[in-house]
Amino acid sequence: MASITLNNLVKKYGDGFPAVNDISIDIADGEFIILVGPSGCGKSTLLRMIVGLEDITDGELLIDGKRVNDKAPRDRNLAMVFQNYALYPHLTVYENIAFPLRLAKGKHSEEQVNKLVTEAASTLELTDHLQRKPANLSGGQRQRVAMGRAIVRQADAFLFDEPLSNLDAKLRGQMRSEISQMQRRLGVTSVYVTHDQTEAMTLGDRVAVLKKGELQQIASPRELYEQPVNLFVAGFIGSPSMNFLPATIENDKLQTALGDLDVPAEKAAKAEGKKVVLVGVRPEFFEDAKLVEESKREHGSTFNATLTHTEWLGNEQYGYINFDPSPEVRELLNNLARDMDADELRPQIVVTLDAASRIRGGREAEIWLDTRKLHLFDPETGENLTRDAEAGAALTEEANQERAEEIDQARERDASNGHEGGSQTGQEGGRHAAAS
Repeated sequence: MASITLNNLVKKYGDGFPAVNDISIDIADGEFIILVGPSGCGKSTLLRMIVGLEDITDGELLIDGKRVNDKAPRDRNLAMVFQNYALYPHLTVYENIAFPLRLAKGKHSEEQVNKLVTEAASTLELTDHLQRKPANLSGGQRQRVAMGRAIVRQADAFLFDEPLSNLDAKLRGQMRSEISQMQRRLGVTSVYVTHDQTEAMTLGDRVAVLKKGELQQIASPRELYEQPVNLFVAGFIGSPSMNFLPATIENDKLQTALGDLDVPAEKAAKAEGKKVVLVGVRPEFFEDAKLVEESKREHGSTFNATLTHTEWLGNEQYGYINFDPSPEVRELLNNLARDMDADELRPQIVVTLDAASRIRGGREAEIWLDTRKLHLFDPETGENLTRDAEAGAALTEEANQERAEEIDQARERDASNGHEGGSQTGQEGGRHAAAS
Protein backbone atom coordinates (compact mmCIF):
# COMPACT_ATOMS: atom_id res chain seq x y z
CA MET A 1 0.00 0.00 0.00
CA ALA A 2 1.11 3.57 -0.55
CA SER A 3 0.17 7.21 -0.35
CA ILE A 4 -0.06 9.14 -3.63
CA THR A 5 0.64 12.87 -3.82
CA LEU A 6 -0.23 15.07 -6.79
CA ASN A 7 1.58 18.42 -6.64
CA ASN A 8 0.34 20.99 -9.19
CA LEU A 9 0.05 18.42 -11.99
CA VAL A 10 -0.34 19.81 -15.51
CA LYS A 11 -0.88 17.97 -18.78
CA LYS A 12 -0.70 19.93 -22.02
CA TYR A 13 -0.96 18.47 -25.50
CA GLY A 14 0.65 19.78 -28.71
CA ASP A 15 -1.83 22.62 -29.12
CA GLY A 16 -1.05 23.90 -25.62
CA PHE A 17 -4.49 23.05 -24.26
CA PRO A 18 -4.27 22.01 -20.57
CA ALA A 19 -6.27 18.79 -20.25
CA VAL A 20 -5.19 18.74 -16.59
CA ASN A 21 -4.48 22.12 -15.06
CA ASP A 22 -2.61 22.58 -11.75
CA ILE A 23 -4.24 19.76 -9.76
CA SER A 24 -3.01 18.99 -6.25
CA ILE A 25 -4.40 16.07 -4.20
CA ASP A 26 -2.98 14.16 -1.24
CA ILE A 27 -4.27 10.56 -1.28
CA ALA A 28 -3.71 8.84 2.05
CA ASP A 29 -2.44 5.27 2.39
CA GLY A 30 -5.52 3.01 2.07
CA GLU A 31 -7.86 5.80 0.96
CA PHE A 32 -10.51 5.36 -1.77
CA ILE A 33 -10.59 8.47 -3.99
CA ILE A 34 -13.14 9.03 -6.77
CA LEU A 35 -12.42 11.29 -9.75
CA VAL A 36 -15.69 12.52 -11.23
CA GLY A 37 -16.83 15.09 -13.75
CA PRO A 38 -18.44 15.49 -17.18
CA SER A 39 -16.90 14.14 -20.37
CA GLY A 40 -13.61 15.83 -21.25
CA CYS A 41 -12.97 17.16 -17.74
CA GLY A 42 -9.58 15.42 -17.49
CA LYS A 43 -10.37 12.64 -15.02
CA SER A 44 -9.14 9.73 -17.19
CA THR A 45 -6.09 11.74 -18.28
CA LEU A 46 -5.22 12.34 -14.62
CA LEU A 47 -5.54 8.62 -13.86
CA ARG A 48 -3.26 7.76 -16.80
CA MET A 49 -0.72 10.30 -15.55
CA ILE A 50 -0.65 8.53 -12.18
CA VAL A 51 -0.09 5.09 -13.71
CA GLY A 52 2.46 6.42 -16.21
CA LEU A 53 0.53 6.06 -19.47
CA GLU A 54 0.55 9.87 -19.97
CA ASP A 55 3.60 12.10 -19.57
CA ILE A 56 3.46 14.85 -16.97
CA THR A 57 3.99 18.31 -18.48
CA ASP A 58 4.55 20.05 -15.16
CA GLY A 59 4.25 19.35 -11.44
CA GLU A 60 5.29 16.39 -9.31
CA LEU A 61 3.82 12.93 -8.72
CA LEU A 62 4.95 11.19 -5.54
CA ILE A 63 4.25 7.60 -4.50
CA ASP A 64 5.10 7.01 -0.84
CA GLY A 65 7.04 10.26 -0.91
CA LYS A 66 9.24 9.28 -3.87
CA ARG A 67 9.11 11.25 -7.13
CA VAL A 68 8.02 8.98 -10.00
CA ASN A 69 7.49 11.46 -12.87
CA ASP A 70 10.09 9.75 -15.04
CA LYS A 71 9.48 6.16 -13.95
CA ALA A 72 8.02 3.71 -16.46
CA PRO A 73 4.57 2.23 -15.64
CA ARG A 74 6.11 -1.14 -14.75
CA ASP A 75 8.31 0.52 -12.11
CA ARG A 76 5.47 2.27 -10.27
CA ASN A 77 3.91 -0.94 -8.89
CA LEU A 78 0.34 0.18 -9.60
CA ALA A 79 -2.46 -2.10 -10.83
CA MET A 80 -4.94 -0.80 -13.40
CA VAL A 81 -8.46 -2.20 -13.84
CA PHE A 82 -9.80 -1.21 -17.25
CA GLN A 83 -13.32 -0.61 -18.56
CA ASN A 84 -13.09 -3.44 -21.10
CA TYR A 85 -11.62 -6.03 -18.65
CA ALA A 86 -8.57 -6.72 -20.94
CA LEU A 87 -8.83 -10.49 -20.40
CA TYR A 88 -7.17 -13.12 -22.58
CA PRO A 89 -9.98 -15.19 -24.17
CA HIS A 90 -7.84 -18.31 -24.70
CA LEU A 91 -6.76 -18.51 -21.04
CA THR A 92 -8.77 -19.90 -18.13
CA VAL A 93 -9.83 -17.68 -15.25
CA TYR A 94 -6.96 -19.17 -13.22
CA GLU A 95 -4.38 -18.29 -15.87
CA ASN A 96 -5.84 -14.83 -16.47
CA ILE A 97 -5.48 -14.02 -12.77
CA ALA A 98 -2.00 -15.58 -12.68
CA PHE A 99 -0.82 -13.77 -15.82
CA PRO A 100 1.03 -10.85 -14.13
CA LEU A 101 2.82 -13.37 -11.87
CA ARG A 102 3.89 -15.42 -14.88
CA LEU A 103 5.08 -12.22 -16.53
CA ALA A 104 7.48 -11.60 -13.65
CA LYS A 105 9.53 -14.61 -14.72
CA GLY A 106 11.37 -16.43 -11.97
CA LYS A 107 10.03 -14.28 -9.15
CA HIS A 108 7.34 -16.70 -8.00
CA SER A 109 7.35 -20.44 -7.51
CA GLU A 110 4.38 -22.44 -8.75
CA GLU A 111 3.33 -22.88 -5.14
CA GLN A 112 3.35 -19.11 -4.56
CA VAL A 113 1.38 -18.50 -7.76
CA ASN A 114 -1.24 -21.04 -6.74
CA LYS A 115 -1.54 -19.54 -3.24
CA LEU A 116 -1.98 -15.98 -4.50
CA VAL A 117 -4.48 -16.98 -7.21
CA THR A 118 -6.62 -19.14 -4.92
CA GLU A 119 -6.67 -16.43 -2.24
CA ALA A 120 -7.76 -13.80 -4.75
CA ALA A 121 -10.39 -16.16 -6.20
CA SER A 122 -11.74 -16.82 -2.71
CA THR A 123 -11.91 -13.08 -1.97
CA LEU A 124 -13.89 -12.48 -5.18
CA GLU A 125 -16.02 -15.65 -5.06
CA LEU A 126 -14.44 -17.04 -8.22
CA THR A 127 -13.23 -20.36 -6.82
CA ASP A 128 -15.84 -22.38 -8.74
CA HIS A 129 -14.96 -20.65 -12.03
CA LEU A 130 -11.18 -21.01 -12.14
CA GLN A 131 -11.17 -23.49 -15.04
CA ARG A 132 -13.68 -21.59 -17.18
CA LYS A 133 -12.87 -19.25 -20.08
CA PRO A 134 -13.89 -15.54 -20.10
CA ALA A 135 -16.43 -16.11 -22.91
CA ASN A 136 -18.44 -18.33 -20.57
CA LEU A 137 -18.63 -15.75 -17.77
CA SER A 138 -21.10 -12.95 -17.09
CA GLY A 139 -19.98 -9.33 -17.30
CA GLY A 140 -19.78 -9.09 -13.52
CA GLN A 141 -17.68 -12.25 -13.29
CA ARG A 142 -15.28 -10.95 -15.96
CA GLN A 143 -14.82 -7.74 -14.03
CA ARG A 144 -14.06 -9.76 -10.90
CA VAL A 145 -11.39 -11.68 -12.85
CA ALA A 146 -9.81 -8.36 -13.88
CA MET A 147 -9.85 -7.29 -10.23
CA GLY A 148 -8.35 -10.62 -9.20
CA ARG A 149 -5.43 -9.99 -11.52
CA ALA A 150 -4.87 -6.65 -9.77
CA ILE A 151 -5.04 -8.27 -6.32
CA VAL A 152 -2.39 -10.96 -6.99
CA ARG A 153 0.02 -8.30 -8.23
CA GLN A 154 0.19 -7.06 -4.63
CA ALA A 155 0.40 -3.55 -6.03
CA ASP A 156 0.78 -0.41 -3.95
CA ALA A 157 -2.48 0.99 -5.33
CA PHE A 158 -5.43 0.09 -7.55
CA LEU A 159 -6.47 2.42 -10.37
CA PHE A 160 -9.96 1.92 -11.83
CA ASP A 161 -10.94 3.48 -15.18
CA GLU A 162 -14.78 3.40 -15.36
CA PRO A 163 -14.76 -0.37 -14.66
CA LEU A 164 -18.55 -0.78 -14.45
CA SER A 165 -19.71 1.25 -17.44
CA ASN A 166 -20.18 -1.86 -19.61
CA LEU A 167 -22.52 -3.54 -17.10
CA ASP A 168 -26.29 -3.24 -16.81
CA ALA A 169 -27.84 -1.35 -13.88
CA LYS A 170 -28.42 -4.41 -11.67
CA LEU A 171 -24.88 -5.73 -12.16
CA ARG A 172 -23.42 -2.29 -11.53
CA GLY A 173 -25.16 -2.25 -8.16
CA GLN A 174 -23.77 -5.68 -7.24
CA MET A 175 -20.25 -4.81 -8.39
CA ARG A 176 -20.28 -1.49 -6.51
CA SER A 177 -20.92 -3.43 -3.34
CA GLU A 178 -18.19 -5.97 -4.12
CA ILE A 179 -15.58 -3.34 -4.98
CA SER A 180 -16.38 -1.38 -1.83
CA GLN A 181 -16.14 -4.44 0.41
CA MET A 182 -12.96 -5.64 -1.28
CA GLN A 183 -11.27 -2.26 -0.92
CA ARG A 184 -12.20 -2.05 2.77
CA ARG A 185 -10.99 -5.60 3.39
CA LEU A 186 -7.67 -5.16 1.59
CA GLY A 187 -7.19 -1.60 2.78
CA VAL A 188 -5.42 -0.77 -0.48
CA THR A 189 -5.09 2.78 -1.83
CA SER A 190 -7.54 3.17 -4.73
CA VAL A 191 -8.24 5.84 -7.35
CA TYR A 192 -11.47 5.35 -9.29
CA VAL A 193 -12.66 7.29 -12.35
CA THR A 194 -16.39 7.44 -13.11
CA HIS A 195 -19.05 9.68 -14.59
CA ASP A 196 -21.75 7.84 -12.62
CA GLN A 197 -23.31 9.80 -9.75
CA THR A 198 -24.22 6.74 -7.70
CA GLU A 199 -20.75 5.21 -7.93
CA ALA A 200 -19.16 8.48 -6.87
CA MET A 201 -21.46 8.98 -3.89
CA THR A 202 -21.44 5.40 -2.60
CA LEU A 203 -17.87 4.21 -3.15
CA GLY A 204 -15.46 6.98 -2.27
CA ASP A 205 -14.01 8.16 1.01
CA ARG A 206 -13.50 11.45 -0.81
CA VAL A 207 -14.67 12.62 -4.22
CA ALA A 208 -12.71 15.01 -6.44
CA VAL A 209 -14.96 16.99 -8.80
CA LEU A 210 -13.21 18.16 -11.99
CA LYS A 211 -14.31 20.71 -14.57
CA LYS A 212 -12.34 21.50 -17.73
CA GLY A 213 -9.14 20.09 -16.27
CA GLU A 214 -9.39 21.99 -12.97
CA LEU A 215 -10.19 20.65 -9.51
CA GLN A 216 -13.35 22.30 -8.18
CA GLN A 217 -13.68 20.60 -4.79
CA ILE A 218 -12.47 17.45 -3.05
CA ALA A 219 -14.36 16.26 0.01
CA SER A 220 -16.48 13.44 1.39
CA PRO A 221 -19.64 12.72 -0.63
CA ARG A 222 -21.75 14.20 2.13
CA GLU A 223 -19.75 17.44 2.27
CA LEU A 224 -20.04 17.82 -1.51
CA TYR A 225 -23.78 17.29 -1.27
CA GLU A 226 -24.49 19.50 1.74
CA GLN A 227 -21.76 22.15 1.42
CA PRO A 228 -20.84 22.54 -2.28
CA VAL A 229 -18.23 25.20 -2.94
CA ASN A 230 -19.81 26.57 -6.13
CA LEU A 231 -22.64 26.35 -8.65
CA PHE A 232 -20.92 23.67 -10.72
CA VAL A 233 -20.39 21.24 -7.84
CA ALA A 234 -23.89 21.90 -6.51
CA GLY A 235 -25.44 21.19 -9.91
CA PHE A 236 -23.28 18.20 -10.76
CA ILE A 237 -23.61 16.29 -7.48
CA GLY A 238 -27.04 14.86 -6.72
CA SER A 239 -29.83 13.23 -8.70
CA PRO A 240 -32.26 14.82 -9.38
CA SER A 241 -29.86 17.76 -9.44
CA MET A 242 -30.16 20.89 -7.35
CA ASN A 243 -32.74 23.47 -8.49
CA PHE A 244 -31.51 26.99 -9.27
CA LEU A 245 -33.93 29.88 -8.94
CA PRO A 246 -33.08 33.58 -9.47
CA ALA A 247 -34.04 35.89 -6.62
CA THR A 248 -33.54 39.29 -5.04
CA ILE A 249 -33.34 39.76 -1.28
CA GLU A 250 -35.25 42.40 0.66
CA ASN A 251 -35.98 42.41 4.40
CA ASP A 252 -34.92 38.78 4.79
CA LYS A 253 -37.29 37.72 2.05
CA LEU A 254 -36.34 36.04 -1.23
CA GLN A 255 -38.40 37.49 -4.05
CA THR A 256 -38.65 34.68 -6.60
CA ALA A 257 -40.79 33.48 -9.48
CA LEU A 258 -42.47 31.16 -6.96
CA GLY A 259 -43.37 34.05 -4.66
CA ASP A 260 -41.77 35.61 -1.59
CA LEU A 261 -39.90 33.16 0.63
CA ASP A 262 -38.68 33.88 4.16
CA VAL A 263 -34.98 33.22 4.59
CA PRO A 264 -32.98 33.01 7.84
CA ALA A 265 -31.34 36.36 8.63
CA GLU A 266 -27.83 34.85 8.74
CA LYS A 267 -28.22 33.52 5.20
CA ALA A 268 -29.61 36.82 3.92
CA ALA A 269 -26.62 38.64 5.43
CA LYS A 270 -24.20 36.50 3.39
CA ALA A 271 -25.71 37.91 0.19
CA GLU A 272 -25.65 41.54 1.30
CA GLY A 273 -24.85 43.89 -1.57
CA LYS A 274 -25.80 41.36 -4.26
CA LYS A 275 -28.42 42.64 -6.68
CA VAL A 276 -29.44 39.13 -7.78
CA VAL A 277 -28.61 35.72 -6.34
CA LEU A 278 -29.29 32.19 -7.47
CA VAL A 279 -31.11 30.16 -4.87
CA GLY A 280 -29.98 26.52 -4.77
CA VAL A 281 -32.64 24.15 -3.49
CA ARG A 282 -32.49 20.36 -3.50
CA PRO A 283 -35.75 18.59 -4.43
CA GLU A 284 -36.04 16.95 -1.00
CA PHE A 285 -36.23 20.37 0.71
CA PHE A 286 -39.85 20.62 -0.55
CA GLU A 287 -42.98 18.87 0.69
CA ASP A 288 -46.74 18.93 0.30
CA ALA A 289 -47.73 21.59 2.86
CA LYS A 290 -50.70 19.48 3.98
CA LEU A 291 -48.31 16.75 5.19
CA VAL A 292 -45.95 19.04 7.13
CA GLU A 293 -46.36 19.06 10.91
CA GLU A 294 -47.15 22.42 12.50
CA SER A 295 -43.97 22.32 14.59
CA LYS A 296 -41.93 22.03 11.41
CA ARG A 297 -43.73 24.69 9.36
CA GLU A 298 -42.05 27.57 11.20
CA HIS A 299 -38.69 26.47 9.78
CA GLY A 300 -39.71 27.21 6.22
CA SER A 301 -42.04 29.02 3.86
CA THR A 302 -45.10 27.97 1.91
CA PHE A 303 -46.09 29.05 -1.58
CA ASN A 304 -48.77 28.19 -4.11
CA ALA A 305 -47.81 26.72 -7.47
CA THR A 306 -49.33 24.71 -10.29
CA LEU A 307 -47.36 21.58 -11.11
CA THR A 308 -47.11 20.60 -14.76
CA HIS A 309 -47.10 16.90 -13.83
CA THR A 310 -46.06 14.41 -11.14
CA GLU A 311 -44.20 11.09 -11.25
CA TRP A 312 -45.16 8.51 -8.63
CA LEU A 313 -42.32 6.10 -7.80
CA GLY A 314 -43.91 4.07 -5.01
CA ASN A 315 -41.83 5.28 -2.06
CA GLU A 316 -41.96 8.93 -3.16
CA GLN A 317 -42.99 11.11 -6.08
CA TYR A 318 -41.57 14.00 -8.06
CA GLY A 319 -43.45 17.12 -9.02
CA TYR A 320 -42.43 19.66 -11.68
CA ILE A 321 -42.97 23.44 -11.63
CA ASN A 322 -42.02 25.64 -14.57
CA PHE A 323 -40.89 29.26 -14.17
CA ASP A 324 -40.03 32.00 -16.66
CA PRO A 325 -36.48 33.34 -16.17
CA SER A 326 -35.06 36.58 -17.49
CA PRO A 327 -32.83 36.32 -20.60
CA GLU A 328 -29.73 36.83 -18.40
CA VAL A 329 -30.68 33.99 -16.06
CA ARG A 330 -31.59 31.72 -18.98
CA GLU A 331 -28.12 32.30 -20.45
CA LEU A 332 -26.56 31.53 -17.06
CA LEU A 333 -28.48 28.24 -16.84
CA ASN A 334 -27.45 27.34 -20.40
CA ASN A 335 -23.76 28.00 -19.59
CA LEU A 336 -24.00 25.86 -16.46
CA ALA A 337 -25.62 23.07 -18.50
CA ARG A 338 -22.75 23.16 -21.00
CA ASP A 339 -20.24 22.95 -18.15
CA MET A 340 -22.01 19.85 -16.84
CA ASP A 341 -22.14 18.22 -20.29
CA ALA A 342 -25.94 18.53 -20.39
CA ASP A 343 -28.10 19.73 -23.26
CA GLU A 344 -29.83 22.35 -21.14
CA LEU A 345 -30.98 23.24 -17.64
CA ARG A 346 -34.67 23.82 -18.09
CA PRO A 347 -36.27 26.66 -16.13
CA GLN A 348 -38.03 24.11 -13.99
CA ILE A 349 -38.19 23.24 -10.30
CA VAL A 350 -38.23 19.57 -9.29
CA VAL A 351 -39.85 18.88 -5.92
CA THR A 352 -39.88 15.61 -3.98
CA LEU A 353 -43.23 14.81 -2.39
CA ASP A 354 -44.32 12.12 0.02
CA ALA A 355 -45.85 9.10 -1.70
CA ALA A 356 -49.09 9.84 0.17
CA SER A 357 -49.45 13.33 -1.33
CA ARG A 358 -52.54 13.80 -3.50
CA ILE A 359 -51.04 16.73 -5.43
CA ARG A 360 -51.45 16.20 -9.16
CA GLY A 361 -50.41 18.05 -12.30
CA GLY A 362 -52.59 20.88 -13.59
CA ARG A 363 -53.90 21.84 -10.17
CA GLU A 364 -52.70 24.60 -7.86
CA ALA A 365 -51.16 23.23 -4.68
CA GLU A 366 -49.58 24.57 -1.51
CA ILE A 367 -45.90 23.57 -1.25
CA TRP A 368 -43.64 23.92 1.80
CA LEU A 369 -39.92 24.67 1.50
CA ASP A 370 -37.33 24.19 4.27
CA THR A 371 -35.48 27.51 3.87
CA ARG A 372 -32.86 26.60 6.50
CA LYS A 373 -31.14 24.31 4.00
CA LEU A 374 -31.12 26.39 0.84
CA HIS A 375 -27.94 27.88 -0.64
CA LEU A 376 -27.36 31.30 -2.17
CA PHE A 377 -24.93 31.57 -5.09
CA ASP A 378 -23.30 34.56 -6.75
CA PRO A 379 -24.52 34.29 -10.37
CA GLU A 380 -21.36 36.00 -11.69
CA THR A 381 -18.63 34.00 -9.92
CA GLY A 382 -20.63 30.87 -9.07
CA GLU A 383 -19.42 31.07 -5.46
CA ASN A 384 -21.62 29.54 -2.76
CA LEU A 385 -22.19 32.56 -0.52
CA THR A 386 -23.77 30.52 2.26
CA ARG A 387 -21.26 27.64 2.40
CA ASP A 388 -20.25 26.71 5.96
CA ALA A 389 -16.65 25.54 5.46
CA GLU A 390 -16.28 24.47 9.09
CA ALA A 391 -19.41 22.32 9.00
CA GLY A 392 -18.25 20.84 5.69
CA ALA A 393 -14.82 19.93 7.06
CA ALA A 394 -16.50 18.26 10.05
CA LEU A 395 -18.52 16.06 7.67
CA THR A 396 -15.37 14.92 5.87
CA GLU A 397 -13.53 14.26 9.15
CA GLU A 398 -16.48 12.18 10.33
CA ALA A 399 -16.30 10.19 7.08
CA ASN A 400 -12.57 9.59 7.63
CA GLN A 401 -13.22 8.15 11.08
CA GLU A 402 -16.00 5.95 9.76
CA ARG A 403 -13.67 4.67 7.01
CA ALA A 404 -11.04 3.61 9.56
CA GLU A 405 -13.68 1.78 11.59
CA GLU A 406 -15.10 0.04 8.50
CA ILE A 407 -11.64 -1.20 7.46
CA ASP A 408 -11.05 -2.65 10.94
CA GLN A 409 -14.48 -4.31 10.97
CA ALA A 410 -13.99 -5.74 7.46
CA ARG A 411 -10.69 -7.30 8.47
CA GLU A 412 -12.21 -8.76 11.63
CA ARG A 413 -15.08 -10.30 9.62
CA ASP A 414 -12.60 -11.61 7.09
CA ALA A 415 -10.52 -13.28 9.79
CA SER A 416 -13.56 -14.87 11.43
CA ASN A 417 -14.74 -16.19 8.03
CA GLY A 418 -11.38 -17.77 7.27
CA HIS A 419 -10.25 -15.28 4.60
CA GLU A 420 -7.12 -14.10 6.36
CA GLY A 421 -5.17 -14.58 3.14
CA GLY A 422 -7.13 -11.99 1.20
CA SER A 423 -6.67 -9.42 3.94
CA GLN A 424 -3.00 -10.27 4.27
CA THR A 425 -2.52 -9.63 0.56
CA GLY A 426 -3.51 -6.01 1.08
CA GLN A 427 -1.62 -5.56 4.35
CA GLU A 428 1.71 -6.85 3.11
CA GLY A 429 1.68 -4.62 0.03
CA GLY A 430 3.95 -5.83 -2.70
CA ARG A 431 7.05 -5.29 -4.68
CA HIS A 432 6.73 -8.01 -7.28
CA ALA A 433 4.95 -7.17 -10.51
CA ALA A 434 4.88 -4.69 -13.36
CA ALA A 435 2.03 -2.26 -14.06
CA SER A 436 -0.56 -3.25 -16.61
